[in-house]
Amino acid sequence: MFVTKKHISRRTVLQSASATLALPLLDMMIPASTAIAQTAAAGKPRFVGCFVPHGMAPGYWVPEKEGALGASLPFNFKPLEPFRDKTVIMSGLHSRSAEPPPGATGADHWVAAAFMCGVKPKKTTGADLLVGTTIDQIIAKKIGGANLMPSMQLVVEDPGSASSNCGEGYSCTYTNTISWSSPTQPLPMELNPQVVFERMFGDGASIEQRAARRKRDGSILDSLTSSLSRLKGQASATDRAKLDDYTENVREIERRLQIAQKASGVERADLTVPIGIPQTFDEHIKLQFDLLALAFQADITRVGSMLFARDLTGRTYPASDAPTVGFHGASHHGENPKQIEALSKINQYHIKMLAHFINKLATTQDGDSTILDQSMVLYGSNMGNSNQHVHYDVPHVLVGGLSGKLKGGRHLAYPSKQIPTGNLLLSILDKYDIHQDSIGDSTGRLENL
Repeated sequence: MFVTKKHISRRTVLQSASATLALPLLDMMIPASTAIAQTAAAGKPRFVGCFVPHGMAPGYWVPEKEGALGASLPFNFKPLEPFRDKTVIMSGLHSRSAEPPPGATGADHWVAAAFMCGVKPKKTTGADLLVGTTIDQIIAKKIGGANLMPSMQLVVEDPGSASSNCGEGYSCTYTNTISWSSPTQPLPMELNPQVVFERMFGDGASIEQRAARRKRDGSILDSLTSSLSRLKGQASATDRAKLDDYTENVREIERRLQIAQKASGVERADLTVPIGIPQTFDEHIKLQFDLLALAFQADITRVGSMLFARDLTGRTYPASDAPTVGFHGASHHGENPKQIEALSKINQYHIKMLAHFINKLATTQDGDSTILDQSMVLYGSNMGNSNQHVHYDVPHVLVGGLSGKLKGGRHLAYPSKQIPTGNLLLSILDKYDIHQDSIGDSTGRLENL
């Protein structure tokens, strides 16, 4: 139970002519002498879906035994060892929705859209797109309606960069987004962190105001100084510390965006939104994840999705332990041990980026628990051994606590080729109290989850 003398709404925002600042959960938002479960401090469920193409290196990601995870995780998942008690690794699942429909060809590299809906996309290059409503949007409809942004869709690879994106009779849209609000309505995924930031905090600003702020290297917080000062004057020492930490995070993200904008060499003031895409993958994905974590902290959104890479990407990852190896090339390893090892290093690097985000959630307090305690993060692929283009034995991992609904520290091993990924999706919806008879290719619930 929290006891406070003052009370303001959890939805309180600070606003000026050019900025809107949502606030983190403060003690003053919790009515005095009220049970936590009946206040804004009660855990808010969050969900994130993360997709990476090209599967994982065979022999590097499946734990040795089923059941409790050991102290040492498989090579690819080692960055998650600090969060082992919040981690569930699943092996043996079958991504049937990524396989071509009967009588059709292609689809292996063009169906990222199937990842969170379990539906085979219709083979078309026209406007008659058809796949399925994805679980992130089903969850957002239930828990995100009251938020400024019901969901956030993020990506870290330009559709025109390092990837052929689409082919074999399938629309580019199927590989450009993993979030669909309906079977025919894809949602665009945002590449530019600056755009994301301004949607979160600066929707009230005009083009001229944004340009002027960039020119003087100013912060959106500068226009809210008096409002912040008044709020801090009413706040306890604990709340003042929370506000200082939160606003420092906002300033740090602004600083990183300004560096990215200057590095781009673009200074046009007439752009609808400024350029702010970091030059390196490492900084780009960390910045996108930091924005999502900040949006969770301020309850701007409760649902997100992240597309790590597009199919057939030739991107290299200089910050990884395989700095010169292209991702798609490494995935066609020809069963060569050295090439498989190179792929595993790229896989581990991707998991390291996921762990960066998980750590943000684990170290951010929200009421009487952390954001990670209240969240579920899904990370997976739609291929197993990509050298053979097989869609069984695909890697999936869940991280989080979801307020006690997800038990971590486990490896769930399912019989190969028997359990469709739709069963996982259906079970995830159950965890959010969304109970459907089926979704996509599901044949039932996932046992033991």
